Amino acid sequence: MLRRLRRRPVESRSAETSAASPPLDGDAGHRLRAPSKLHAFNRYEIKYLIDVGQVDELREEMERRMERDRYCPDEGYKIWSVYYDTRRLRFYWEKIEGLKFRRKLRIRHYGDRFAATGETPVFVEIKQRVNRVTQKRRVRLPYADALRLCDGRQMVEYEPGQRGFLEEVLDLVSRLELHSTAMTGYTRHAYVGRDADAGLRVTFDRRVRGRDRDFHLSADAENRLIVPARKAIMEVKANERVPYWFTDLAAARNLQVVRVSKYCQSVEAYGLAPRSIFHISDLSDLSDDHALGRDRSSARTEA
Repeated sequence: MLRRLRRRPVESRSAETSAASPPLDGDAGHRLRAPSKLHAFNRYEIKYLIDVGQVDELREEMERRMERDRYCPDEGYKIWSVYYDTRRLRFYWEKIEGLKFRRKLRIRHYGDRFAATGETPVFVEIKQRVNRVTQKRRVRLPYADALRLCDGRQMVEYEPGQRGFLEEVLDLVSRLELHSTAMTGYTRHAYVGRDADAGLRVTFDRRVRGRDRDFHLSADAENRLIVPARKAIMEVKANERVPYWFTDLAAARNLQVVRVSKYCQSVEAYGLAPRSIFHISDLSDLSDDHALGRDRSSARTEA
């Protein structure tokens, strides 16, 4: 049963300033495409909750009008993210309350998490919302350095252009005493616009999972489905506007826009906060790896 939306616990809010975003660079999407060590994306984002049975049909529509992300194989690719928050879940509550300026910090990994070592490239990202625009800034670092920065609260070696962003991250984790709070993972298929739709990106995320402990990427830990297995999240990102052909497609299929956050889903699924009015729940589907008939070793093939 959904609980009423509650105000977040009172927490001291120091005056904060956000570093100016670097020039718009376009959404590289996948770590291997990145042309530099620092990336900045400004986007409008729209999310839809769809039945998994609709995914293949919608992907066929995308492939007729868009290009598949060249780093996206037929089976899709895995994304794992560790989110940082305060003891009182400040970033979570900012999202739930819909603040016009809000942000979150995460470490993001693309690919097989069990293969992650200290040298594995990951992204340290600040994703923030300013009114209706989503801004994402990130740097690519070895995993060991990302942990030293975010968990150890120590400055790491950097390349030209990275210093300001890394100092902002260090200030956030130190001043707000951030700590790893939740993890999410899913399988993604991604498409990018062409010609007049350059800048458009559409993604389909399935088997959205999470956990609230054992946050090392390669930890042999179980994950729980935090979005029902029969559902997928389709996300549309555009620089200026969503093309008419897509809005017509969504209307024809009666697709419903949802306000969903994978981080918030994970927080609520594990009882770290009461389930909000935005929570997507189907208790019959929210099973862990064992309940789904997979032990930890077999789960490695899907992680």
